[in-house]
Amino acid sequence: MTDLVVKSAVKDRLEEHNVAADFYDALDGRVSALLDDAARRADANNRKTVQPRDL
Repeated sequence: MTDLVVKSAVKDRLEEHNVAADFYDALDGRVSALLDDAARRADANNRKTVQPRDL
């Protein structure tokens, strides 16, 4: 699986919290599913361009 999440950005955003090592894999899975859903919605609307409304 391709890493879609930048770990340093997550650490910066959650600076007051500790982040478990396996959190990144779970987050990457959620992002991947979100992208897949957005692509399906664009396809369903006969578009090649994924737009914010597809989220």
